[in-house]
Amino acid sequence: MRTLTFLLLLFVCNINAQTQPWQGKFEPIDNMISAPNVYRAASGAPGKAYWQQRADYNIKATLDEKNNTLYGEETITYYNNSPDDLTYLWVQLEQNVNKKENEDFGSINNRMKDSITSRKLQFLTRAIDFPAGYTIKHVKDTDGNHIKTMVNNTMMKVKLNTVLKSGETTKLSIAWSYPITDRSMYLLSREGYEYFPEDDNTVYLIAHWFPRMAVYNDTEGWQNQQFQKLGEFALEFGDYKVEITVPEDHIVASTGELLNSESVLTKTQLKRLEQAKKSFEKPVMIITQAEAEANEKEKSKKQKTWKFHAKNVRDFAFASSRKFMWDAQAVKLPTNTVMAMSFYPKEGLPVWQEESTKAIMHALEVYSEATFDYPYPVCISVNTSNIGMEFPMISFNGGRPINGKISDNAKQGMIGTIIHEVGHNWFPMIVSSDERKWMWMDEGLNTFIHQRTVAERYPDFNSVTPKSIVPFMSGDQNILRPIMTNSDNELMSQFGANFYLKPTVGLQMLRNSIIGKELFDDAFREYANRWKYKHPNPADLFRTLEDATAVDLDWFYRGWFFTTDVVDMELTAVKWFKVYEEHSNIEDQQNTKKVKLSANSNNTNEAAKDFTEGPEIVTMISTPDKAYGQFLSRLDDDEIRKQLSGKNIYEVTIKNIGGLVMPITIEWIFKDGTSEIDTLPADIWRRNEYEIQETFIKTKEVSQVKLDPNFEFADTNINNNIFPKTEEISEFDEFKNKKS
Repeated sequence: MRTLTFLLLLFVCNINAQTQPWQGKFEPIDNMISAPNVYRAASGAPGKAYWQQRADYNIKATLDEKNNTLYGEETITYYNNSPDDLTYLWVQLEQNVNKKENEDFGSINNRMKDSITSRKLQFLTRAIDFPAGYTIKHVKDTDGNHIKTMVNNTMMKVKLNTVLKSGETTKLSIAWSYPITDRSMYLLSREGYEYFPEDDNTVYLIAHWFPRMAVYNDTEGWQNQQFQKLGEFALEFGDYKVEITVPEDHIVASTGELLNSESVLTKTQLKRLEQAKKSFEKPVMIITQAEAEANEKEKSKKQKTWKFHAKNVRDFAFASSRKFMWDAQAVKLPTNTVMAMSFYPKEGLPVWQEESTKAIMHALEVYSEATFDYPYPVCISVNTSNIGMEFPMISFNGGRPINGKISDNAKQGMIGTIIHEVGHNWFPMIVSSDERKWMWMDEGLNTFIHQRTVAERYPDFNSVTPKSIVPFMSGDQNILRPIMTNSDNELMSQFGANFYLKPTVGLQMLRNSIIGKELFDDAFREYANRWKYKHPNPADLFRTLEDATAVDLDWFYRGWFFTTDVVDMELTAVKWFKVYEEHSNIEDQQNTKKVKLSANSNNTNEAAKDFTEGPEIVTMISTPDKAYGQFLSRLDDDEIRKQLSGKNIYEVTIKNIGGLVMPITIEWIFKDGTSEIDTLPADIWRRNEYEIQETFIKTKEVSQVKLDPNFEFADTNINNNIFPKTEEISEFDEFKNKKS
């Protein structure tokens, strides 16, 4: 009966301690993520029965510069590694997104205003109309028989003539063409051409250019969501053999290894390229400014074919122009030597020649250290306008000087873009998450390492910290959406913060403040290596980080990824106590406010607003025998009294105003000017999600207490983090003070 009474008393105390509804912030997220199975283990690793499809491509393409048209023929070898028999296949046709009748045309920026630029009006209405999208000439099987197809916007259903059984392979032969689009005429244009009126030349960025196999996987079958520009791509891995025919005076930068360099490069260019393979300190110019400017004037009517081979990649892209300058440098990694190369028109000088290849090198080194060594032979950065866009081994990156000059901010942006797009080689080009569904899984993880690269290699640059996300998280809660929102469902005004910055800050908090750098880095590396050349889902990331750290993170995932709650910890009260000492100085005792705490710790006195009234006095009594229950040993009451003699005891009350539970860091600033920090784990909130009390013993007297002094947890209101509270000066009073 005693035991039952004791438990009932505890139950009543807990009810009194938290009167607001329990929200289950520390409950497992098992019901919010896909369940483990034979394909995806509960540890977050691929299961024993994990499978994925494969597609190899043999492509021949011709760039028609006069008509800005690309023609192509391809043979796709498709491997059905699934346990399912397939009667049809889905093929991606992303160029169709540029058709005027496309369901997404104009909807990203679809509001009229009383004043609007002609360019924005073109985005919205296509006042100047021109053809776009694929012309599919034929789709044939291995025997040359035509296969019936059905095109639905950016997806093509290929109805196989014979069932593709599990474990079998089939081949598709596809011929197509499409008008290459003028990038300046479209919003969110990741590819196309850029025209330079001054010298009547063009830079072609050729991407999303060939019909590509959609992903078929264990979690949703066919990933055949329509391409609507924001959510990007889900693709299968394969080997590529690609022949690209261009005007004879063009230079081609491409995914893969160049197989026929002797046929397409001059002897001088070949010699310089060999020198670059041994140059680890600085880039070697393969094509100089003078040579590129001379080349701009050629306008050759002849053609030549560049041949490339790429192994185990999920996509293929290239750039072509007679305007390109070209530099290259070798980068030595622990298991691989990579050729870092930059291609840029003279309009990129001088900053591209000075910084592009160097930025590639820094990205290769830091990302390799954080995950796994870059496995491919080349890594290319191509200068273009307005965008940063990634593909295996090659990226198209904006950032140009004006009349040869560039501001510090613009330079930082350019270098950051190059690092970011190079980093996409890891996420999602190798750790191949589904961008069309979960943009944050590639953009967030990539931005996290991108920002680490900037912080380590460019310490003078601005970089993302938890403070960076506060304006976004403090925004209108009516329109905020969780990170776990599908890519195309996010607002254009918010996807950058929600899919890039918020996941980055979350991972920074895990690394720096919740798990610890060494353990987190090891777990992040584990995730990258488990899922390289595979297709991870959010659940695989969440489970791996827990599996590899032995840290329960469900509370963090639940709050940070699945809600729009914010961090706002309020330092509600700090009470100062000292233990009553019978033989201490009588005058000191009289000058101290004597408030004895009753057994239930209820104090009817008004909470102190500062420390000016001195400490409250606690009378420490000896513990009665019955409090020990069945224990026969006893604490030494005199020793405890001795240890607490003269010490300062502080009871801190902290409220969770914003809803997100987080660890708590408390800075104690002492009267002598020194300070120290205590840290409480997030577990402190398990039994009361709204308010906690914690007691600390300090030898010195405290003059001020602060929460989150180093701004580790993106607290959205730092004004309630200090005790004693400081009055905010209004802008008007601040103005008056300055005037006086």
